[in-house]
Amino acid sequence: MTALAARYRRFAALRLWLLAAMAVVLCLTLALDLATGPSGLPFTDVAAGLLQPGSLSLEQRVILWEVRLPYAVMALLVGASLGLAGAEMQTALNNPLASPFTLGLSAAAAVGASIAVVGGFTLMAFGENLAVPLSAFVCAAAATLLIQLLAWRYGATVDTVVLFGIALLFSFEALLWLMQFIADSNALQQIVFWTMGSLARATWNKIALVAAVLLLCAVWSARNAWPLTALRAGEDQARSFGIAVERLRLITLLRVSLLAATALSFVGTIGFVGLVGPHIARLLLGEDHRYYLPGAALAGALMLSGASILSKVLVPGVVLPIGIITALVGVPMFLALVLGRRRGA
Repeated sequence: MTALAARYRRFAALRLWLLAAMAVVLCLTLALDLATGPSGLPFTDVAAGLLQPGSLSLEQRVILWEVRLPYAVMALLVGASLGLAGAEMQTALNNPLASPFTLGLSAAAAVGASIAVVGGFTLMAFGENLAVPLSAFVCAAAATLLIQLLAWRYGATVDTVVLFGIALLFSFEALLWLMQFIADSNALQQIVFWTMGSLARATWNKIALVAAVLLLCAVWSARNAWPLTALRAGEDQARSFGIAVERLRLITLLRVSLLAATALSFVGTIGFVGLVGPHIARLLLGEDHRYYLPGAALAGALMLSGASILSKVLVPGVVLPIGIITALVGVPMFLALVLGRRRGA
């Protein structure tokens, strides 16, 4: 018994060290993200500006505090939100290919943004137009409520939820194509740019909202770590522990939808982070959700922070849409993870 307890302590210590290492790497990528950009602000000026903003010129302060820092911080928060949402989605649906996009949330958000753009809606608050992100969030939330209602009515089984999600995905994609068809050239350009995903719309007010939702959902997820770990072992195993599987699945999907809808409403469509991040965390930390969930959030933040750096350095003087980078990088990463696991098996 003593040997088993010592082995478990080593197991837990190793995973805590791995989480700490991921956090350190994330800090390094954040620093590198702040030091890259078309304006050519050197890293020494960035470090000085963070510690003593008055040491920079007005132009440099604006670049650092109103452009680069919101951009980099939003990348971390959105990546962590999508990574955490993807990890919980894969557990709830018992599907390693599941992500927040499985339920059609991304397509729903895109339709909401398109409606605001085509309709020319304006909602000024906190000095900015929030019509597009608010409309995107409302549509994603409506899709979530519809899935919750249908799942509650017909049973929250894995097959039922996935089928409802696929049906909604294709329905919202059809609506998105319709909005693009009726849009004028200016609105069409805005819709296409939004669906590519971009961190350029980040502001401190939006960052505060995304951070608050992420903190709330992270604490909420931590309280359900043990039930989710049991669910990962199988529905029968979870039920034998007295866990209400359908109720747990509905609550988890509600949490996933809140995370994904909030993140996507501000940055647009960003793929593969919610799919690949959880696989990286599972490979490093295993299935214990006390470590797996924070690991997935860190892995998602690392992915999007790295993609943010690449978006600014691939084409000198141009910042590419972040959604393009995550797709280009995410596909080979996912294939490498899948093929590596098959060879290991």
